[in-house]
Amino acid sequence: MVTRTATRTATRIVARTESEIDVAVERFQLCRTLKPLPNDPLLGLSALFNADQRPDKIDLGVGVYKDQSGAAPVFKSVKSAEHKLWQTETTKAYIPPAGDSEFIQQIEFLLLGQEHSTLQQRRVRSLQTPGGSCALRIAAEFIQRCNPAATLWLSAPTWVNHQPLLGRVGLPIREYFYYDYQSNQLDFARLLDSLKAASVGDVMLLQGCCHNPSGDDLSPEQWQQLADFCLDRGLVPLVDIAYQGFARGLSEDASGLRLLCDQLPEVLITASCSKNFALYRERVGNFSVVAASPEKADHALTQALDIIRGYYFVPAAHGAQVVKTILQDPELRTGWLQELSSVRTRLGEVRQLLVNRFQEAGCADQFAHIAKQQGMFSFLGLTPTQVNQLRQDYSIYMADSSRINLSGINPSNINYLVKSVNLVLGSA
Repeated sequence: MVTRTATRTATRIVARTESEIDVAVERFQLCRTLKPLPNDPLLGLSALFNADQRPDKIDLGVGVYKDQSGAAPVFKSVKSAEHKLWQTETTKAYIPPAGDSEFIQQIEFLLLGQEHSTLQQRRVRSLQTPGGSCALRIAAEFIQRCNPAATLWLSAPTWVNHQPLLGRVGLPIREYFYYDYQSNQLDFARLLDSLKAASVGDVMLLQGCCHNPSGDDLSPEQWQQLADFCLDRGLVPLVDIAYQGFARGLSEDASGLRLLCDQLPEVLITASCSKNFALYRERVGNFSVVAASPEKADHALTQALDIIRGYYFVPAAHGAQVVKTILQDPELRTGWLQELSSVRTRLGEVRQLLVNRFQEAGCADQFAHIAKQQGMFSFLGLTPTQVNQLRQDYSIYMADSSRINLSGINPSNINYLVKSVNLVLGSA
């Protein structure tokens, strides 16, 4: 008879004296030279807002869409898609490094339209990425591999994270003129003039719609002029499209991107599903390369796949499955389009209402530009001192540039906001 005896191995915990620990500390000095860094400006603003106990406080800082109640909602279409996945999902195995192929196809259709020439010619290759931010980082390293001498041109101003995400791989960064704070609008003539210093092979970052932080977008005519300019100068556009559907509609918001892809041999695209599917924490993004030929597109994909090995093995599946499920299911897609339309309508109404309330308060000219812009953001045109006064005296939180997230405004706080801004302007 064979008997099996279970044995238990006890782990002996050794107590260290204070002197022994002190000696060990002297040996472990990896962080010896590190200095503390300041908090991220917008995340630090959120921390201050959360700590503020005053009941009338208003958060116009971090760029997350909020509904009329002040909540960051979960779309009903997302809930339904997640329920469907819960019922049908059979595995949690890894997905391919490039991502879910059906998700990628649906995003390409969303960005370019199913019949776009680049898709018909098989000149597009895409990767599912952990959010639009990771897509930007991959784009930066891809540019560096293609042309280490390339300068990356960013609009002045641009999203605060564009510079660190794109610049920290070592690419030189320069700015082109975009927004005139005096006239509160895009100055396209100065934009083109500032880009005359760009060299062949440089890359120009453009935002597809709902420019963050200004809210001022290119017109169709200006997109065409930029396409001509890039073709003439040999500039490669990198189009970051994070708010598709928040301005005029899905197709309309991608019209500039589609024009560039139709008329230029090379375009890079970074996209995010954080906003138009309200999937912020799920980190769903996409990186696409439009190349001059299918063969060059294949070569680009091998390089992009090699790049992601240095950041992650495979992307997360859940958020992309939600997006794919919504886009492939006619009923869910219809519901999602209705929700997206409601977001777009609300943002437009908030813009107009804010301008109207300022007009009633006697300062229409200073804020009229807000109603002409698109998306979630705009500048109030206040000084950093005035922004700080709003925060200190009235618990109204916004970036020091006076960029505001308009979705943080609702019927319960708009009068207080307008009154407080007027008081600050009056005390200047």
